[in-house]
Amino acid sequence: MSPNHPARAAGRVLTTGAAALTAVLTLARPASAHAEVEAGTARALAENVTLTFVSEAESDSAGFTRIRVVLPDGVAPGDITLTDAPTGWKLKTTADGYTVAGPVLKTGVDAVHKIRIRQLPDAEQLVFKTVETYSDGEIARWIELPNGAVEPEQPAPVLELKSAVADAVPPRPSPSTRKTFEPSPGARPAAETAAAQDDGAATGPLVGSVVVALLALGGGAWWLARRRTSSDAG
Repeated sequence: MSPNHPARAAGRVLTTGAAALTAVLTLARPASAHAEVEAGTARALAENVTLTFVSEAESDSAGFTRIRVVLPDGVAPGDITLTDAPTGWKLKTTADGYTVAGPVLKTGVDAVHKIRIRQLPDAEQLVFKTVETYSDGEIARWIELPNGAVEPEQPAPVLELKSAVADAVPPRPSPSTRKTFEPSPGARPAAETAAAQDDGAATGPLVGSVVVALLALGGGAWWLARRRTSSDAG
């Protein structure tokens, strides 16, 4: 046996161990498919910005049928417009976001759609939690947020925003974000108005009862006076 044989054997062991470790780490990694969001103008307070959402297909037997997106704070469902989507897919707004859905896409085909936002909020980043539905009922939830140094297995799409330009105008409230009732200056709140009406309704019968009682007392006093006068005259 040559003196270099133990060194060659140790080298083969290390190489085999490294290969096995690489295989284990590869199998332990989460699926590469994910959901993404991009923007042509990723800047706070930018107006009429088009966002592109890409849901990568990860099923070997089914295609996408629906994508649901939860909008971040500062973006109302009424502020968005669908500009592009798979053929036959339609947008429907929800209380906290929207869905785009339609005919089943072919297996392995990514779902890509675009929306236009009236104005981006004044923020550093926007998180768009996304839920994907396949034709076989499988659901992929890309809703997790980073937690310190731990990388989430199913991260939500995040859009990083640059700072707003100096002359940017803050967003105006859209019809879907305005308060349902806002009293004008000097106006009485509805609760006070209702209370006043209730007081009036309760006061009316009371006043009427007092008037009737006074009339009855007055009539009784007049009758007694007449009786005494008749007695004296007799």
